[in-house]
Amino acid sequence: MRTIFHIDVNSAYLSWEAVRRRRDAERDPFAAHAAEPDLREIPSIIGGDPNRRTSIVLAKSVPAKKYGIVTGEPVSAAIRKCPGLVIAPSDFALYSEMSHAFKAILREYSPVVESFSVDECFLDMTGMGRMFPDPVKAAHMIKDRIKGELGFTVNVGISSNKLLAKMASDFEKPDKVHTLFPEEIEAKMWPLPVGELFLCGKSSADKLTRLHIDTIGALAKADQASVRAILGNKAGTQLWNFANGIDDTPVTAEAEAPKGYSNEITFDDNITTWEMGEKVLLHLADNVAARVRRDGVKASCISVIIRGNDMKKHSHQRMLDAPTDSTSRTYEVAKELYRQLWDGRTGLRLIGLAMTQIDRDGQQQLSLFDALGSGSTAEEDERDHKADAAVDALREKFGDDIIKRGGMLGSNIRPRKRK
Repeated sequence: MRTIFHIDVNSAYLSWEAVRRRRDAERDPFAAHAAEPDLREIPSIIGGDPNRRTSIVLAKSVPAKKYGIVTGEPVSAAIRKCPGLVIAPSDFALYSEMSHAFKAILREYSPVVESFSVDECFLDMTGMGRMFPDPVKAAHMIKDRIKGELGFTVNVGISSNKLLAKMASDFEKPDKVHTLFPEEIEAKMWPLPVGELFLCGKSSADKLTRLHIDTIGALAKADQASVRAILGNKAGTQLWNFANGIDDTPVTAEAEAPKGYSNEITFDDNITTWEMGEKVLLHLADNVAARVRRDGVKASCISVIIRGNDMKKHSHQRMLDAPTDSTSRTYEVAKELYRQLWDGRTGLRLIGLAMTQIDRDGQQQLSLFDALGSGSTAEEDERDHKADAAVDALREKFGDDIIKRGGMLGSNIRPRKRK
């Protein structure tokens, strides 16, 4: 039987900011924040300017959670729930530094460590019995070492597969070790609300609870064909398997190659004209296509996503005759999709662009239309390739802001980075 650990940092962004402030105070008792209480012990969040409607709660303390504050809600809503809320700004350089230190410790305990996110990892401890004969003691050793050396707490979940280890680490927090082996599923996991099952989103949970499948145990005991009929074949099969503790995915030390590249921008003021939206699309095409080129791949599908004031996302996509990594080709297709997608009558809060169906073998086959001359010519393709390569080289040497595409002049657009 496999032995899998899932290690999850408790309130990572907020914990890391609290540790930084405490260390600053130890070095200089008169430093900013030196006399303030630990962020983890008071109602506090990591978030942006509450006056900007795009600012959301990135992390919350346990005391803030008691006020009903949830990750992902607007900062302004969190303040209404807790007027005395302390807000700390985000610092992604700090998070990267802390994440690296945390994962470096984990690699001392297992040769197979899979990064699941900036603050989560899976460890395959199978075959480590001679060094760590008691998995629970080993988990406490790891947890306590991280707390002692780095100053923040983690939860550790232990099981025979990744799913159950992940579910176990989400039990009572913070600074805990939990097991969830197959023989413990009925007692520990089945009584939980179905929405707490890994990958069971709100929409799926709502569909299931309307049919009185309101716990993970009820889902596990439900007829699998009926679950597939409710949720679709793929999601239904996956969630039914998860409810029964079935998961055979390996812990992989190497990150999987991305299945697609995307970026999106949420606006403080609505996009109200075609021209404004096209500038945004050019910026997104420039950003996303550059990442595609950096990885030496091409994409065969372009998608555009928009969201209006109704908060619902709408998207169109197009399969290309031949895969591309060209900014200009991506932009031209994206403009056509954007014009089809938006009627121009209501403001847009968000525009996004994605390049998917990734081609990694580097073989570009000309379509019949290209061969007949109705597509782009070889000279145009070569011109685009040289222009993109020149822009990429300048940015690599001098930074992203050294050069802008012509259509973006006068624009202060900055895309929000996506995980």
